[in-house]
Amino acid sequence: MRVLLICLILCGLYTQAQPGKSAQPGMPAQPGIKKIKVTELQEYIAQSDHPLIVNLWATYCVPCVKEIPYFESTVSRFKSEKVELILVSLDLPSYYPDRINGFTKKNGFNSSVWWLNETDADYFCPRVDSSWTGGIPSSLFINNKTHYRRFFDRQLTEPQVQLEIKAMIAQP
Repeated sequence: MRVLLICLILCGLYTQAQPGKSAQPGMPAQPGIKKIKVTELQEYIAQSDHPLIVNLWATYCVPCVKEIPYFESTVSRFKSEKVELILVSLDLPSYYPDRINGFTKKNGFNSSVWWLNETDADYFCPRVDSSWTGGIPSSLFINNKTHYRRFFDRQLTEPQVQLEIKAMIAQP
């Protein structure tokens, strides 16, 4: 797991990155990137009273950047169900906040962007999901009201995102 994360970080050193926005569920995103620890992410997930998607990504990860528009466009179609998308950046500390912020603005991302202020993947990965090996992109779909929780340790297509959101918001 460490080797994969180190490779991804080293790849990021050779790419250009840049920002993001923060928003409450159902509200337009506001400029800024929230800096969080994994314990804060765990707490937010545990206290969520609406369908939530946590997408783990990095600016230097091509598959990550490719799938984010799928998530954003699909989530926007489920506004009435108050589905929230949080883009949790795993970028290097030197990328926070300027490079991440510039990158998200350049790419037109509208979702909340948080930066995970952690360096030990052996510590934070299992706290997000016990099956997470550290690869990105990864996504957690969770709905505490229906006890729905599903983790994907791979890139998703737009139809897969749509099917997963529908499953997440379905009544038990």
